[in-house]
Amino acid sequence: MNTLTTDKLIRYSKVILMAYISFFGLLVMIHNFTDYESNYTYVAHILSMDTTNASENIMYRAIDSPMIHHRIYWFIITMEVTYTVLCIIGTYQLYRYIDASAAAFHEAKKFSIMGILVALFIYYVCLQTVGVEWFDMDTSQSWNAKDWARHIVDFIFPVMIYITLKVEH
Repeated sequence: MNTLTTDKLIRYSKVILMAYISFFGLLVMIHNFTDYESNYTYVAHILSMDTTNASENIMYRAIDSPMIHHRIYWFIITMEVTYTVLCIIGTYQLYRYIDASAAAFHEAKKFSIMGILVALFIYYVCLQTVGVEWFDMDTSQSWNAKDWARHIVDFIFPVMIYITLKVEH
């Protein structure tokens, strides 16, 4: 008889958490491809710094070129597709090795870890670090995604820690 052990439950929880992150990535991708303009507008306003309270001392950082806005937005979309695909593959790999040895299950975590690292790059490095610290996004009343990005990082980063822990037997 196959019983649900704590070890098995831990493995399943890792698969499920990766599925959550994959699902989020799919929704973000669908939004970006079906409503390109709304997020492009956000990126353009942040890069232009036209809605911030930035002092004249840092306005040299503003990027006003629509061509560069589109290229940066496509870079972000490419990174979002990359992390989503890696997370989907990671979810599949974890599920595929759910009954394997502890060593094999641990090795199956590679794509999940890579996907989460790319997601952290987008939401922490690009939005929270570059957006806030370089483009002064947090002073914009209408185009501030600092808290939104922080909530994503607050979920994804602990999941990465949990996924990478080698607690399975």
